[in-house]
Amino acid sequence: MVDEDGVLSPGQMGEFSLISRFFKNQALTKPSTHLGIGDDCALLSVPEGFDLAVTTDTMVENVHFFAGADAKQLGHKLLAVNLSDLASMGARPLSVTLALTLPKADENWLAAFSQGLLGLAGRHSVDLVGGDTTCGPLTLTVQALGLVPHGKALKRSAAKVGDFIYMTGVLGDAGLGLKIKQGYPCASPDQALQRFNQPDPQVDAGVALLDVANACIDLSDGLAGDLGHILEQSQVGASLVYESLPLSNAVRTYINDTGDWAMPLTAGDDYELCFTVSPEKADQLSINCTKIGVIEAAPGLRLYKSGIIQPLITKSYEHFS
Repeated sequence: MVDEDGVLSPGQMGEFSLISRFFKNQALTKPSTHLGIGDDCALLSVPEGFDLAVTTDTMVENVHFFAGADAKQLGHKLLAVNLSDLASMGARPLSVTLALTLPKADENWLAAFSQGLLGLAGRHSVDLVGGDTTCGPLTLTVQALGLVPHGKALKRSAAKVGDFIYMTGVLGDAGLGLKIKQGYPCASPDQALQRFNQPDPQVDAGVALLDVANACIDLSDGLAGDLGHILEQSQVGASLVYESLPLSNAVRTYINDTGDWAMPLTAGDDYELCFTVSPEKADQLSINCTKIGVIEAAPGLRLYKSGIIQPLITKSYEHFS
């Protein structure tokens, strides 16, 4: 029996029936998936000539999302942030595993969550092949696997002095979405909230950058911090041009209203790609992107704004710091 809130009565649905009801019936799409949910392990093969890219992300209630957040949006975002990591390496998604820690078996929540996760999985032909469920504080984890041609994965450590810096999409919309959730009175909130709640992983763009880009990273913790990872691992510096940053009208309005011009540089959750390309290969770019700066020999990150150059702090958000 289900009560009026959609929560199953004790004994009605255990761990295995939960998995079977909400996650096991997905049709497998990849020829390299030989065995999915239902055994002690999934069985996958890696085609000859490819490397296996593996990433894991966890989302915790009241750390990564607000209590009471929409379950369908959570399912989408949980998978999206993992697919974004694969995209940053130029990997095509293959399959995922899912670990859920739930305070209770809420039928309505599970139906919406699985709809969001499996809907995005279907768009990118991703197989859900296993995972785990436990009882406890709401914690959501996906491990994602992808394929990239052998030796061609995009890395943070390959930026070269003289490379142009590009990014896909627009910057700061997700940060604005968070500001709106926290009370900022935005007149046109829809795009920002959509970008915050349901980011679109740039999978096709990442694949298109193979053989063109040198270094690449996805923008999860803010442009300044994430680009800082490229600079550190490539042992180079960079300059950004503030007036070249691709900003939506809503973000520009926020900056004019508040004077908080740094928000687009430091806010996270955009899940666009930031990458470097040598000048000789710039004309080979086949995706929509914006040139925002250049890689330089001098260490550190600098910002040109209104004709003035200033240093930028490249530290990203860190748990436990």
